[in-house]
Amino acid sequence: MDPVLSGIVGTLLVFFLLSLGMPIAFSMMLVGFLGISFLSSVEAALPVLARTVYETSSHYPYTVIPLFVVMGGFAGSSGMTRQLYAAFDKWLRVLPGGLGVATIGACAGFAGVSGSSVATAAAMGTVAIPEMNRFGYSSRLSAGTVAAGGTLGFLIPPSIGFVVYGMLTEQSIGKLLIAGVAPGLLLALAYISIIISWVKISPEVAPSSPEPVSWKEKFASLMPVWEPLIIFLVVMGGIYLGFFTPTEAGGIGATMLFLVALIKRKLQWPAFKVALLESVSISVMVLFLVAGANVFSTFLALSTIPIQVSTWVVSLEVSRYIVLTIVILIYLFLGCFLDAISMMVLTMPVIYPVIINLGFNPIWFGVIAVLMMEAGLLTPPMGLNVFTVAGVAKDVPLESIYRGILPFLISIFVVVFFIILFPKLAISASSKKWQRTQSADSRRMTILSLTSSRHSAVSSLQD
Repeated sequence: MDPVLSGIVGTLLVFFLLSLGMPIAFSMMLVGFLGISFLSSVEAALPVLARTVYETSSHYPYTVIPLFVVMGGFAGSSGMTRQLYAAFDKWLRVLPGGLGVATIGACAGFAGVSGSSVATAAAMGTVAIPEMNRFGYSSRLSAGTVAAGGTLGFLIPPSIGFVVYGMLTEQSIGKLLIAGVAPGLLLALAYISIIISWVKISPEVAPSSPEPVSWKEKFASLMPVWEPLIIFLVVMGGIYLGFFTPTEAGGIGATMLFLVALIKRKLQWPAFKVALLESVSISVMVLFLVAGANVFSTFLALSTIPIQVSTWVVSLEVSRYIVLTIVILIYLFLGCFLDAISMMVLTMPVIYPVIINLGFNPIWFGVIAVLMMEAGLLTPPMGLNVFTVAGVAKDVPLESIYRGILPFLISIFVVVFFIILFPKLAISASSKKWQRTQSADSRRMTILSLTSSRHSAVSSLQD
């Protein structure tokens, strides 16, 4: 069988196994192993499988994942969620849909110390939804706001989305995290604009105006907020200034949050245990996904599909932005069936070489990719954040939540459009300027370098 044809069959087999309910990590690992065995030999495939799993689980930079996750757990245990919401509530409740605006602000603040979208949605849902219900807010608005606000945890650093993208594409995780700050704040402002506009058009969705708050109460509410602010500045400032690596930043952030929770006597053993177990669970899931993606990528490298596809796309007489639009639409479609991280690990082996061959900045595209993963957290029928909110607000039907997130989903695409229009919004100041004028040969060498290590390992075993 032709190598390219075998790669296509293998890709279709992955989707078939997913339809049967097999976890995507094991689907990609199994198909990758079978594909390498077919194109090379079982003797070549076995060492690739063993080495990939071991190297993924033992690679020091990947320890940033459990550290970022446990940061969110400690932040929730220390009561930061309620403190952030209370502060934003007192300052923003005068705005139309003020409680919803405060929820978005609190989600953005909590995202700054948590790398998990689901954790952000769950934490804010338990605080914000009952409060908005108490003042007569529409369930569509309240549930949609929390579900959308939770996606900020996937974009605003520390972000698991950027960590996974950096692991898959071998890009600087530090640069990716820094690049996500401005787009994250822009998306938060877009969400706030949606809420204000929604309430202006339909005042009945937020009929009650909470009681006024004195200036003394407003400033008093800021006192507890300095903790997450300082931790965020230390973590991101240290990375930006080069004082420590993202992994070291995760360790420092987790330690600071642990000490804050300990000093406040908010860290009880059950909460501490839950935070650690959640960190282990998410970390193992992500690492297995990356290991499966790497095995599958090795198979695709042997099939030459990434090179063939990228070369064919570049040869087309169409604008590279048309290709980018097609990629975005593919992500929108896949988001209906796959969770965010699974979608990323499944598509990057093929899509990333195409993006590089078209001359796009990989850091810039990383922001685009993470934004589309955010959209996948909201799109039916998978919408992980939607199900998270449904678990918190059990009296709100799924249909109402999906109708509530639609305006926010549209705003994600508006932000993507702005980032495409103004690329500097998503490029870190520390990043080197990407040379659009680089030759096709040099770009092709970049692609080859991404797969050469895997290919050479298999080739050496063949020999």
